Amino acid sequence: MTKATIGFAMCGSFCTFSKAFEQMSALVSAGYDVIPIMSQNACSTDTRFGSAADMVKRAEDITGKRVLCTSVDTEPLGPKKLCDLLLIAPCTGNTLAKLSLGITDTSVTMAAKSHLRILRPVLLCAATNDALGASAQNIGRLMNTKNIYFVPMVQDDYVKKPNSLVADFSRIPECVAAALKGVQVEPVFS
Repeated sequence: MTKATIGFAMCGSFCTFSKAFEQMSALVSAGYDVIPIMSQNACSTDTRFGSAADMVKRAEDITGKRVLCTSVDTEPLGPKKLCDLLLIAPCTGNTLAKLSLGITDTSVTMAAKSHLRILRPVLLCAATNDALGASAQNIGRLMNTKNIYFVPMVQDDYVKKPNSLVADFSRIPECVAAALKGVQVEPVFS
């Protein structure tokens, strides 16, 4: 029996894609219906972490569904109530900024806007080198926004990258279950 439908949106923090795919598989294995979503950059940029075509194929193989990668694809998520929760994993500093300012110029930010307008939870799994720098104000605004939740995060390398935070991807299933109940898993920072 399907637990809930999760929109699983991925932004361009390519170094965390392997962790994201692991959790995408875990959610599917746990009985969630997962709809894959990728930003335009995530679904079209080849990097040292793999080709865009391989990343799209992996998401489609895990979920059995076509990846949504345009604003036209993701706008109906809200009006048609296609998801119970939208997860953005990874959520880049760029996407955090856009979400905090209401900018909806990507498939992922459109998915979030569409989903939030029907008052359903959005769970952010941040991965950004400037979380304690330029992105700190955006994280603060989003923490104070109704229906926005965060996967707990840690400084991933406080010596070489003192402003960097990355969410604990392994906690995504726990945070999904909590956000579906309207609860923020604490502590957010450790």
